[in-house]
Amino acid sequence: MMDMSRTAADYDAPAINRITFRDLKDALAEGYADYTENRTDVLFLCLIYPLLMYVAVRMAFGYGVLPLIYPVFTGAALLGPVVAVGLYHVSWRREQGLETHWRDAFQVFQHHSIGSIGMMTLILVGLYCAWLTTAITIYEFTLGKGAVWFLSPAEFVREVLTTPQGVTLIVVGNVAGLLFALIALCISMVSFPMLVDKDVGPVNAVITSIRAALANPGPALAWGLIVAILLFLGSLPFFLGLAVVMPVLGHATWHLYRKLVQF
Repeated sequence: MMDMSRTAADYDAPAINRITFRDLKDALAEGYADYTENRTDVLFLCLIYPLLMYVAVRMAFGYGVLPLIYPVFTGAALLGPVVAVGLYHVSWRREQGLETHWRDAFQVFQHHSIGSIGMMTLILVGLYCAWLTTAITIYEFTLGKGAVWFLSPAEFVREVLTTPQGVTLIVVGNVAGLLFALIALCISMVSFPMLVDKDVGPVNAVITSIRAALANPGPALAWGLIVAILLFLGSLPFFLGLAVVMPVLGHATWHLYRKLVQF
């Protein structure tokens, strides 16, 4: 069982392993194995995510904030590690040879590191809000203050694709989004699984995650690309595919953490 009596100070900085692209493939395969083993257990859990995404998009259409649909959807990937915390715990239990049930995912709320997990959640939520604020600012400076907030979808697409301001919006917006994605990748690639595994505190978890990313820049970037592609494919149609993509990625992230961090 996990040792709940030790504090962050009890743990030395873990060693960071060098991984290859083959390890990413193996992590995905192991994540899929975890998913199929607990398919009924975790499926309903991850349906919450596509449901929330669908509601967010519908709200965006309903309240005339059409330009925010893209940043709302893409930025939600920043919160993926938060959604997957329960899946990490399920993978940990399966790794220990323990019986797993869907209720085990919610044991994370009674976890010894729940305070640290909560702090990490606030960091990612803050990053998400900063991204939305940045996206709004870019829209305002490129397509004009308030000029496109009430356009029809067809008119908005035409403005974005056929005007110089729209091209600037696409380029600047995606560059900004990439920077936010890289920050999220570096600070959360192994931090959430590590907090589920060890009582090390959010600072140590973030530092370890950054160390892992810097020690493996190629695989880390490839992992971020894999996550982005799978989330995009999972969003089709109507985000329902995320009910499969999210648990697979969540379990795979746990196995990636195991390959990267060695205590």
